[in-house]
Amino acid sequence: MTWMVIRLVLSLALIGAVLWFAARLARQRGLGQGNGLIEVVARQRMGRTSSLSVVRVAGRVLVVGSTEEQVSLLAEVDGDLVEEELAERRAALARPASAGPGVLAGSVLDRGSWTAVVQQLRDRTVRR
Repeated sequence: MTWMVIRLVLSLALIGAVLWFAARLARQRGLGQGNGLIEVVARQRMGRTSSLSVVRVAGRVLVVGSTEEQVSLLAEVDGDLVEEELAERRAALARPASAGPGVLAGSVLDRGSWTAVVQQLRDRTVRR
């Protein structure tokens, strides 16, 4: 029984060492990292298999729609406007909770969101 535990610990240690070495080698060779040319600014799931992404490629900001079958360019937007909007959102998240009632607006923790969901469900279930 003791010999099995020792073999198990040594096997796990060997596997951990191999994984650590592989990760270190990949990091040195730059595998798994972007080259700085392409950056995903934002992503929003639109359905089970579709999403909308804002991507910065070589200074251009593109809005891309993607599904399991295809990727489509939807629009090109001004990079300065995207940066301003991101800065505003970061500033809003950095404000303390006592700054105003809109800090949780639209989130799962917002009471107004739950009230709206319940009201919509009531409207849908009322027989006419």
